[in-house]
Amino acid sequence: MKTVGIIAEYNPFHNGHAYHIRKAKELTGADYCIVVMSGDFVQRGAPAMMDKYLRTRIALMNGADLVLELPAYYALGSAEYFAGGAVTLLDKLGVVDNLCFGSECGDVELLTTFARLLLHEDEVFKQTLDQCLRDGHSYPQARNAAIEASAPHLTAHTNILSNPNNILGIEYCKALLKRESAVRPCTIRRTGAAYHDESMYADFCSARALREALKCSDTPGSILNQMPAAAHPLMKEQYLKTYPVFADDLSLLMHYRLLSEPSGEFTCYPDIDRELSDRIIKLLPQYQDFPSFCDLLKSKNRTYTRISRSLLHILLEIYREDLACYLAKDQIFYARMLGFRESAGPLLSAIKQKTAVPLLSKLADAGNLLTPTGMHMLEKDIYASHVYQSIVRYKFADQNTISEINEYKEAIIKV
Repeated sequence: MKTVGIIAEYNPFHNGHAYHIRKAKELTGADYCIVVMSGDFVQRGAPAMMDKYLRTRIALMNGADLVLELPAYYALGSAEYFAGGAVTLLDKLGVVDNLCFGSECGDVELLTTFARLLLHEDEVFKQTLDQCLRDGHSYPQARNAAIEASAPHLTAHTNILSNPNNILGIEYCKALLKRESAVRPCTIRRTGAAYHDESMYADFCSARALREALKCSDTPGSILNQMPAAAHPLMKEQYLKTYPVFADDLSLLMHYRLLSEPSGEFTCYPDIDRELSDRIIKLLPQYQDFPSFCDLLKSKNRTYTRISRSLLHILLEIYREDLACYLAKDQIFYARMLGFRESAGPLLSAIKQKTAVPLLSKLADAGNLLTPTGMHMLEKDIYASHVYQSIVRYKFADQNTISEINEYKEAIIKV
């Protein structure tokens, strides 16, 4: 039995994602595909457009065999932490043969070469990087200069570091190398629209284009031609009942959270130093909504995405000290199932025999299966989902009957 792993957000799931799953199985000869997917908040620092259960169901209907939730501490982390958490989860299952990811360059050997260089920085690299940063260069500029000084044979290829999927692919390779994992990386060249392209004309448009299209439309029909046919009934049924959710839907909740911070400052959260904390406090009286506040806070050295992630750390009470604790204890302490195909019975049996972490199919069992550290991490995932569900509940109150918000009562998805 061969198994391929995919790390994804599916925000939302589209034809390119279905192609990726299909090609990943073909390329690796895999019998099964395991997807590690972000939960209700995603790495760019925003709520997912659709909840994790709807995205899980669509993924299972289009080739995934098992979907596991990436804990919120990593789903909302930088590329390094996002990749490290997801790779560790796949590695600890004990059954994954390959990790298959998309990239702009399509060259896994080149990505691995860069990963090895960045993982084992030599003195020339470190000194050049430090000097360039002191001289006021941005991190990407300083990193490229350090690569040219340390590994001049790679100078002609540093352009690949300007592409987001290449950068994430390098982080996946770094995480595998760091763990000395038996999981082998492979990559599929990204086709269709670029990552940041908002056009809808491409054969495979970007997830960003779909999100932007829904913002400007009063019907899901504007994006259905970019999604697998199997997803269309679900998309139509759930529209304006559970989705779409956008960053500005967090605005009031975020404002309240910033105003009510008990410590009065924000340096206890990841990615927030004294300078950014002071800037948040100074500009808070100008707060209008979540997106515009991110724009207000961004600077030459802090992108909109980094700011929005930092603010979500505050909203969800994701603390720097907790993250350091998890990293010190090998990052992942459970594999929470969001859904599976009923034909994947042999895969689940193999995982139960080989996994290094508990496979959670019922949250009610977590107290008996997890360490206190694992429970602490899981409780944050549950809290994040409850926050998200509360947003959905009130945004679409006219379309939904009032129901209890309780992650413990959500049924695992079976297809």
